[in-house]
Amino acid sequence: MSPLEDQPRLHGPLMQEYEGDAADPGLADAVPDAGAARALHTAAFLAQRRGSGFKRFALWVFGSLFTLVLSVSAWNFVIGLFSANNALGWLAFVLLILALFVVVVLAGKELMAFSRMARLDKLRVAAAEARLAADLKAARAVVASIASLYTDRADTAWGRARLAEREADVFDADALLSLAEVELMAPLDRAALAEVEAAARQVATVTAFVPLALADVATALYSNLKLIRRLSEIYGGRSGSMGSFRLMRRVFSALLGAGAIALADDLVGSVASGGILAKISRRFGEGVVNGALTARVGLAAMELSRPMPFVALPRPGTSATTSRALAGLFGRAEKAGQE
Repeated sequence: MSPLEDQPRLHGPLMQEYEGDAADPGLADAVPDAGAARALHTAAFLAQRRGSGFKRFALWVFGSLFTLVLSVSAWNFVIGLFSANNALGWLAFVLLILALFVVVVLAGKELMAFSRMARLDKLRVAAAEARLAADLKAARAVVASIASLYTDRADTAWGRARLAEREADVFDADALLSLAEVELMAPLDRAALAEVEAAARQVATVTAFVPLALADVATALYSNLKLIRRLSEIYGGRSGSMGSFRLMRRVFSALLGAGAIALADDLVGSVASGGILAKISRRFGEGVVNGALTARVGLAAMELSRPMPFVALPRPGTSATTSRALAGLFGRAEKAGQE
């Protein structure tokens, strides 16, 4: 006879009594949202994942080959000018030296931009790990690093002063990180949200009122690149041209990791907020959708540019951000059309 057959069969619901703290449902652990957790984990993994070793090797080989061919062609061009005309040869040589100087300066700026972006990534990961491990020492180190990052920023002076006054009285890692997030990130989040709303409004307006082919696509691409670069600057990244493209790739990787279904659900309210005019006019409806997509890209860029994850402060939503960005825009257009 198996052990299961030895146990008595239940002929009704099983009742179990709890006493003390175990009887308080408010003290029970929260039920984890498995779907959201998997989506966030996948988004973070895709955003931070590096390319394969062979891909990086192939890019290095082709980049080196292109640089070699370009350098040899430029040198042969200068030597040829020296053979034909000495003055033109010296002019080409000086211009070549100046071009190399410009390339070195631009490369240095891009390397510094990548370094600043990597610093923000490390701070964000360190803050999450310190909060998860409840490590007060690590939390103080993270807070000190973030405060030093914004030492020269006038828009964070008041928050840094309040943080310096109160952090000595906080002896909990979670509370210290929440205090730093509220005092240091709040003004930066407001500035970043203003940029996201402005970009969404611009894209929606051009899509709705400019009937030129591909005008909305060009405007959306330019606005998204400009928005991502501006958000990186707000949070201290100050990414260059290559850094902006890399950040954009990470943003779309994070959006892909979050799942197309979640993105569609988040945009339903944004599209519906366009009102009756969005349902009647195809152009206005496209404007609302493109504005909502731009807002979603901007919010994803905020999370990737922020040195701290959203915990103490609420994470802004696409529907609310799009509604604020387009508030009254299509209403005024509808009134103007009726007049």
